[in-house]
Formats: sequence, C-alpha cells, structure tokens
Amino acid sequence: MPSYKIRLLENINEMQMIEKLMSDIWHGGAEDAVPSHILIALIHNGGLALGAFEDDEMVGFVFGFPGISKTPQGFQVKHCSHQMGVHPDHRGKDIGFALKKAQWQMARQQGLDLITWTYDPLLSKNAHINIARLGAVCNTYRRNEYGNMVDELNAGLASDRFQVDWRLNTKRVKRRLGNDSRAVLGLSHYDKADTQYLYAPDSDSASGLLRPPKDFSPPNNSLALIEIPSDFQTLRGIDLSLAQDWRFFTRKVFEESFNAGYLVTDFIYDRAGKKPRSLYVLSHGESTIG
Repeated sequence: MPSYKIRLLENINEMQMIEKLMSDIWHGGAEDAVPSHILIALIHNGGLALGAFEDDEMVGFVFGFPGISKTPQGFQVKHCSHQMGVHPDHRGKDIGFALKKAQWQMARQQGLDLITWTYDPLLSKNAHINIARLGAVCNTYRRNEYGNMVDELNAGLASDRFQVDWRLNTKRVKRRLGNDSRAVLGLSHYDKADTQYLYAPDSDSASGLLRPPKDFSPPNNSLALIEIPSDFQTLRGIDLSLAQDWRFFTRKVFEESFNAGYLVTDFIYDRAGKKPRSLYVLSHGESTIG
C-alpha cells in the first residue's frame, strides 16, 4: 500500500499549501508561484486541484482549469493541466502517476475526454511518465513557451515545450493506466521493425556526455526514433552550452518531423547497454491514437 493519500483540494488553506510546495520544488521565488487567490478562483470555476498527502503534509500536487482546443471538427472543451510537482524528498514513490490517474478520473466525471499539458521534451523522466506510462501523444512543439525562466531547473535555456494530448477514453490510455505489459515495447522491438534512427548522438571521450550531431536524416519511414540525453539536468549542470546545443538541435528535429506528419507515440528508456538510452518513437500519419 502507498504511504500517501490523494485527495481533492477545495479551500484557500489548501491552495496556500500548493503555493508553498511550488516554491520548495522549483526554488524560483514568489514571482514563479501561482498565487493562492488565483488557484482558488480556478478550482471554483471548473478547475481541478489534487494533492498527495503523507499524514498532514502535502508532498505533491496537480492542478488545471477548463480550456478549449481547436480541432478539424471544431472547438473542443478540455482540461488544461497547468502544473504538477512532487517534493524532492518524496520522489520515486509513483506519486506523480497516482496524481495523474486521479486527474484522469475527475476529468472524465466532468464529461471531458481530453487533457493537455506541456513539458520539456529533453527531460527523459517526464517523457517516460507522460508518453510511455500515461499514453499521451504529441505533435505540437512550442518555442520558448514561457519566456526566460529564472528558477534553478530552467534558467539559461529557452523554455521550449511539447504540448501533449491525453485522450482519456481511448483503449491506448486505459491500457497504459492499467499497466498492461502488452502496451509497452522495448528498443529491440523497434529495431526488429526496421525503425529509422534520425541520427546517432556523438559521445565526448573526455566527459562522456552525449553531443548532438551536426545534422539528421529527415524521417521517411512509418516509424522513427529520436534519441535524447538520459539525464539532461545533469548535463545542463556540467555544460550549459552543450545543453543549449541540444535544445536548438532537437527543436529543429521535432519541428521538421511534426511538419512532415509525424506524431510522438511512445518513449523508450533502454537499460540494455553500459549506459541507459532515452528515445522518442514517432509514427507517421496518425492524428489520433485509439
């Protein structure tokens, strides 16, 4: 049994707990935390806020608000999941996954079938939970979405983001949330399917850090793989210039791939070799994954 409990948040005291936890997680100062009076207005007007508690201490949260997406069929009401965080002392307990699953349940009770959110595509842990475990998909790349951020996790880099689509009632999402092992494919499966690697990163002989190559092959197969550093935050802490190179290189790769009709449909964290590898899987020609 987990040591924490997930509960719906509804009052100003709980919003103040979220505000404090934001500061503890991102260390960005008051200007980077969503004020509690804004949070309470959001959740009293169709928004959702959920907290993870150990005893009476909030150790994780997720919140969002109603939004609208433009689709080929017209405008669609959705839930816009704005922020999720888990205190550093309580990571590794599957709290983030539990919060998202509770959010999935609550949004469906509201009659919604779409949740969107953004995340940094170079963060492999976030990619693993968002794409591989939750079953979200992505074909939207947003350059410098939040401008120049000053918190310690984002300072010095353009705030490029994926906007992912989480289609709540699809078989794909239900299988992932149910931890269906048949929904998970490893790198060897894609190699057997002759999946195209768009590039091979270079390895720095001195530091061991991965470097982006000078160029990449445009995708021309039904499936393609894009490799990123497995620990981008450590790389960023060692060599900010290299982190910036990865930002601009992968920006070009993802934008060109999305413009060519590809969609991120899976993420692989492969531990078979001496060092772990992190790769996105792109599929061509599918706007919605069922």
